[in-house]
Amino acid sequence: MAFNALSKKFIDSSASTISHIWKGFYQMASNNKNARLIQRIGTHSGVFHCDEALACFMLKQLPDFADAEIVRTRDETVLETCNIVVDVGGIYNPKQNRFDHHQRDFTDSLTSVRPDLAKNRNIKLSSAGLVYAHFGMEVLSEILNKNKINVVPASIPSIYLHVYDSFIQEIDAIDNGVPICSEGQALYQINSSISARVQKLNPAWNSKSIQTHDELFQDAMAYVGAEFTDKILEASTIWWPARAIVLKSLLERNKFYKTGEIIELEERCPWVEHLFSLEEELNIAGHTKFVLFLDRDQSCRVQCVPVTPGSFVCRKFLHEDWRGIKDSELSKVADIDGCIFCHHTGFIGGNKTKDGALQMAIKSLQS
Repeated sequence: MAFNALSKKFIDSSASTISHIWKGFYQMASNNKNARLIQRIGTHSGVFHCDEALACFMLKQLPDFADAEIVRTRDETVLETCNIVVDVGGIYNPKQNRFDHHQRDFTDSLTSVRPDLAKNRNIKLSSAGLVYAHFGMEVLSEILNKNKINVVPASIPSIYLHVYDSFIQEIDAIDNGVPICSEGQALYQINSSISARVQKLNPAWNSKSIQTHDELFQDAMAYVGAEFTDKILEASTIWWPARAIVLKSLLERNKFYKTGEIIELEERCPWVEHLFSLEEELNIAGHTKFVLFLDRDQSCRVQCVPVTPGSFVCRKFLHEDWRGIKDSELSKVADIDGCIFCHHTGFIGGNKTKDGALQMAIKSLQS
């Protein structure tokens, strides 16, 4: 009896021990599996810049990298353990998820990487531009979905290019040291100065802050990411809806004025970029000279169309004799009732009525 009791106690003890051992093995296997599943985004250590901060933010909007660890290092052996590497490592190879732009022979632009989407976007890409070129469409969709904004699928390519032109392109250009002008022609626009503001998030040389570069890099990601997100939301809810207004005006241009060179917007809206793209689609590039729209006080503005978006040179200016004059004096000189002002450069003017503004446009067109 004593032997049987001892045997039972030994068997129970052994079974318990084996159970604990197997549980331990299972836990170790689970931990290793989880460790393998954690994605790692590699970028360089030390002083950070706007381009890799935005590149990392964009990647973390994607489901595959949402919980990814940011690894900041220049050690190639460590970078090789990362699932994707941006702005460091000397390699641009999308198949290997390597997105550096510092190589001597690197010349890629948005047009060269995405010829299906972008024409005449020839600024050399930074790591932000590279990530946007390869993942930008998915990033846009994720951000719009997170913010519960529905857009028609046909609008996505236009929103994609608008966000590049108005936000990312200047980051690419500044990081690559591209001069803003070449032979008098502006190559890009500074719309946000975000690169300079992110640069200021780095600690000063004599800073006593206990925050590390890695901690401050997280702040930089959040900072540029918030503005990037705002730009996408603005593009989808404010900029894109204006396209329909501009299109309607262009389609009715000959009804409004016989030559079609003067159009009227039924609502004040962002129109310049849409006008240029729609003119190309309608095969009337360069045709429109003046745009009329109501101001908030219900007076009417007449604005000249620039030769390129962002240019201060216009296809046709308001009459030279009117520039810098206002109110009754302008009405007398122009022989048009209700004049309010004409800007001293002649790019915009105002009248109390739509008919008066139209007359200002017609007389300037004929001058």
